[in-house]
Amino acid sequence: MSIRSKLSSLVTLGRGVVGGLSEKTAGSDPITLFREWFDAAKRAGIYLPESMSVATATPEGRPSARMMLLKGVSERGFEFYTNYDSRKGSELDANPYAALVFHWSTLQRQVRIEGAVTRMSAEESNAYFQSRPRGSQLGAWASQQSSVLAERDELDRRFHKYKTEYAKGDIPLPPFWGGLRLRPERIEFWQGRINRLHDRLLYTRKGVRWTVERLSP
Repeated sequence: MSIRSKLSSLVTLGRGVVGGLSEKTAGSDPITLFREWFDAAKRAGIYLPESMSVATATPEGRPSARMMLLKGVSERGFEFYTNYDSRKGSELDANPYAALVFHWSTLQRQVRIEGAVTRMSAEESNAYFQSRPRGSQLGAWASQQSSVLAERDELDRRFHKYKTEYAKGDIPLPPFWGGLRLRPERIEFWQGRINRLHDRLLYTRKGVRWTVERLSP
């Protein structure tokens, strides 16, 4: 972290811990507030501020969680990419709801997001896939994500198979790989405060509008 990033982090942390998070400064649009916090995390020099926990569950309610990277956010929702045949993909096919958590410890901030998840279009998925490094594209073809491997060499052989097969030209989008978009129904912003009297503002979607409530820490 650079000296400039450290100073930015300290300033942001001070404002948050001392000034807190009020309904007035937070505003009525949680997507706008998320972007402000996300930009602050990037300016603070936090490594991979786009890292998030993605929690899914089976229809029986058995949860699983993993760390992933946010690849886009808009009024339509929060976007990430995966192998649709993976554990998370299978769970979302059967139970299309998920929860995301962003934790920027340096700034003592968390954002919790819950909502329904849908697949993005093939056009959107391909546009992102083509922007990835070639090795990552080949890796998407080679990995049967979440399946059992007899040995590491099996994965390496698959990678080299596709490296040879797609030695020239663009690598096509795998039919089992693409984007997911979570449309938020609840977004909670958590700001650490002294004496553990933290600020928590919960936004709940009501049609096209959001309501805001303060939660006890």
